[in-house]
Amino acid sequence: MPDLAVPGNAPDGVRRDRSSKPRVIVIGAGIGGLTSAALLARRGYSVLVLDQAIVPGGCASTFKRKGFTFDVGATQVAGLEPGGIHHRIFLELEIELPAATPCDPACAVYLPGETDPITVWRDPQRWQAERQQQFPGSESFWQLMADLFRYSWAFQLRDPVLPPRNIWDLWQLMQAVRPDTLLTLPHTFSTVGQMLRGFGLADDRRLKTFLDLQLKLYSQVDADETALLYAATALGISQEPHGLYHLQGSMQSLSDRLVDSLERDGGILLMRHTVQRIHTQDNRAIAVEIRNQKTGEVWIEPADQIVANVTVQNLMQLLGDQAPKTYQRRVDKLPPASGAFVVYLGVKQEAIPPGCPSHLQFLYDYNGAIAENNSLFVSVSHPGDGRAPDGYVTIIASSFTNPSIWWQGKEIKGWGDREYRIAATSTLPYQSLKQQYTHEAIARLAQFFHLTPETIVHAEAATPRTFAQYTGRDQGIVGGIGQRIATFGPFGIANRTPIRHLWLVGDSTHPGEGTAGVSYSALTVVRQIEAD
Repeated sequence: MPDLAVPGNAPDGVRRDRSSKPRVIVIGAGIGGLTSAALLARRGYSVLVLDQAIVPGGCASTFKRKGFTFDVGATQVAGLEPGGIHHRIFLELEIELPAATPCDPACAVYLPGETDPITVWRDPQRWQAERQQQFPGSESFWQLMADLFRYSWAFQLRDPVLPPRNIWDLWQLMQAVRPDTLLTLPHTFSTVGQMLRGFGLADDRRLKTFLDLQLKLYSQVDADETALLYAATALGISQEPHGLYHLQGSMQSLSDRLVDSLERDGGILLMRHTVQRIHTQDNRAIAVEIRNQKTGEVWIEPADQIVANVTVQNLMQLLGDQAPKTYQRRVDKLPPASGAFVVYLGVKQEAIPPGCPSHLQFLYDYNGAIAENNSLFVSVSHPGDGRAPDGYVTIIASSFTNPSIWWQGKEIKGWGDREYRIAATSTLPYQSLKQQYTHEAIARLAQFFHLTPETIVHAEAATPRTFAQYTGRDQGIVGGIGQRIATFGPFGIANRTPIRHLWLVGDSTHPGEGTAGVSYSALTVVRQIEAD
C-alpha cells in the first residue's frame, strides 16, 4: 500500500488546486453529494466529486430512448417554494431553480374495485373536504397530523442536527427547540398505527390502506411501523404553501444546475471513477482509493474531509475491516431495505385518459402486499414538458420489491468492489422473472391506460440489479432506511460517522429520502464540516 502520509499518485489534472484550501472528496454524485460539493466549493473548499456512473444525479438522473426522456427513479420534487430547502440552497449558490409546475393534485389514489380516486389536492381546504368525504369520522386524526406537521416543520426550518453526536451538534439541536416543539414530545415514540387505534380508526380499512400506500412511498414502511412525527411531514408536505413539483425537461435539470455551480466555483466532477476503498489512520479518514473505469488506472487520493453520498451499507463495504465494530453491528441489524421494479413506457397521447393526473397510485388487491406489482405508483409526463415528442407521453410505473429475489445467488459488487452473495428466493431465472413482472405491470396499467401494441412505442424495465449496476447502491435498494421509531430522527443514522472527518449524506440519514431530504442532509454536513 502506498504511504498515505504523502500525496497520492493521481493522474495529471485530477488535483488542480494545490493551495491551502481544505481538501474535500465527495463519493457519489447523487443530489446529496452534488449539493454538498457545490456548497463546499462555494464556501471556499477544494472539492473533488467521484462517481462510478455515466451521468450525475443518482436515482434522480435520466436516460433517453427513441426521443423519450425517462426519469430513472424520483419523479417529484419538494422544497422549491420560498424557504424550501432547494430554494435556500440555490439562493446561496446564486443559481436559478429549474423551471417547475406544482403537482395539483399531488396524487390520485385508486383503491381495489373503485373507479373514483382519493385525490390529494394541493389546496388545504380542498384536501380537507376530500378526506372528510372519503374518510368520515377521521378529521380529528387529520387535525392532529396537521398540528404535528406545523410544529415539526417550524423546528426543521431552524436547522437542527439530528441525531446529535457531539456538543456542537447538540447545541444546534437545542437552539432549534421552541415551546411548540415540546408539543411533539409526547408523540416521539408513537406510530401512525397506534394513533389510528387511539382515535378508534383502526378498523377503517379504506383509511388504513390509503395511509399504507402513501406512507410506503416516503417512509418505506406501512402505517403500523411509520413514526408518527415523520408521517405528519410526509402527509402534509403536499399542500400549500409547500407542495410537490414537476420539473420542466427532466429530473436531470436539478443535478445539471448543481454541477454547473460546482464547476464554476472550481470543483471537479469525475464520472466513471469508482472509489474502491476509504483509508483511515488513527480513526480519521485520510484518503480514498480510486479506479478509472476507462483506463483501469488506480491511485490513492488524500483528503482533509471525505463525504460519502452512498447508502450506509455501501459505506461499510468501503471501510471494510476499518469499520468500527459497533457501527458495523448496527448496520447489520437494520431491517431489510426495499428495492424497486420500474416499467418505463413511451406511448402515444391517445393512450392517456382525458384529465389524467400526473401522479397516480393503484392498489389492486386488499389481500396482497404493497409490493410485487400489487401496487403501482405511476408518473405521467405533461405535454410540452420535454420528456416526449409532440403527440407522445411517458409513463413510469414503479412497485416495491424484495431485492433478494432478483439476485438468485449471483455474485455482485458494491462501491468497494467487495464480492458478496445473496441467497436465491426465486426459482425463475432473472430474465424470465423480469419479463413476467413487465407483462404483469403493463397488464395492470392497461386497466386504466389504453395500452396496445399500436399505442406502446417503447417499453423497458428496471430491477434492483439494474439500479445496482447504474447507481452502485447496495443490492439496488432504494429509498433509504425505513422511518420506524428506531431509525427515525433522533434515533437514526447520523451524518457524523464514528470515524473523524468522514461524513454520510443521503437517504440513510435524517430526514430520509427524496431530493429535499438528501439536500437537507447535505446542508447539515456542510455546516458540520465548517464547525469541525
